[in-house]
Amino acid sequence: MNYRNPIPTVDIIIELVDRPHRPIVLIERHNPPFGWAIPGGFVDYGESVEVAAQREALEETGLRVELIEQFQVYSDPNRDPRKHTLSVVFLATATGEPQAGDDAKGIGIFESWRVPENLCFDHDKILHDYWRFRHYGLRPRLG
Repeated sequence: MNYRNPIPTVDIIIELVDRPHRPIVLIERHNPPFGWAIPGGFVDYGESVEVAAQREALEETGLRVELIEQFQVYSDPNRDPRKHTLSVVFLATATGEPQAGDDAKGIGIFESWRVPENLCFDHDKILHDYWRFRHYGLRPRLG
């Protein structure tokens, strides 16, 4: 039997704790779909999601992050136009100056009131949930 399963990914919302207002880091994608995105990527075979999150954060931003918590899992079959993925989203902290790497064309540091509108995937929903949690302590609701 041939199984078709969603592909696991991770996304890491990185707060820069050494800056006022603890802004977050977003990458500008070099490959389709184009636009701004939360740093992240595919989980490698034999790799835990925690290790994948730290690896992807380092590859895409040059930052060594401290994972604070697993925030939420996003699994809408249409969240990625390329294929059916599910994302384990982590909240993390870091200090220092991020540098675009791996498949990032650019990098940006954003406060909640400056987030770009051309976000990829379902990252607008993820960031909406994150800001609501960060500012009001309200976790995303399931379903």
